[in-house]
Amino acid sequence: MLLTGASRGIGHATVKLFLQHGWRVLTVSRQPFSEECRWPSARESHIQADLADLSGIDELVQMVRSRLPDGKLAALVNNAGISPKGPEGSRLGVAETDAATWTKILNVNLVSTALLARALLPELQAARGSIVNVTSIAGSRVHPFAGVAYAASKAGLAALTRELAHEFGPRGVRANAIAPGEIATSILSPGTDELVEAEVPLGRLGTTDEVARTIYFLCTEQSSYINGAEIHINGGQHV
Repeated sequence: MLLTGASRGIGHATVKLFLQHGWRVLTVSRQPFSEECRWPSARESHIQADLADLSGIDELVQMVRSRLPDGKLAALVNNAGISPKGPEGSRLGVAETDAATWTKILNVNLVSTALLARALLPELQAARGSIVNVTSIAGSRVHPFAGVAYAASKAGLAALTRELAHEFGPRGVRANAIAPGEIATSILSPGTDELVEAEVPLGRLGTTDEVARTIYFLCTEQSSYINGAEIHINGGQHV
């Protein structure tokens, strides 16, 4: 399995779960290897790459390919995502978002995902593998904390998931998405507790383990006839 955005939160929990089930995991992050990743072979399995720089995608793919001795990739989990904030953590709306910010967010959250799936299609096809894209509740509704470029990128990622499912399905490769809502991580915005109380029927934050378990399900035979879906993981916030 190859997972982007592995350095914390959902990515970190996902790697640990897959390892518990005996998977070999390759991780990608713009950060160097973190000493907090204390699972066996973590250092050797990590690739540092900045997905905002699309010119580095080919090199990243070659590094991944060199670590797949049988030429098969059973799962590609596109979890990397950025959501820049304004002064004092303020939301970046249309008026506050410049061209450079749009480009960086779209490259990391959307375009790099398409390019990775395109480049690694032979390896995914050889394994009859699964692609899981991490979208967001912000991709389908205006969110009080997520900025406009982040929201647009996640809406685009949901559309990309459908396109991948349609195009890659005949080749034996499934593509699905998960759309988390308010998940307990280290980067929650101030005011999240009030948002959960007002909008989440279950009345609590989700956990990274709950998200990881859904990703795992979508990468296994238990979900073998699920293709092109977007699963909401938000305690009912979307209703």
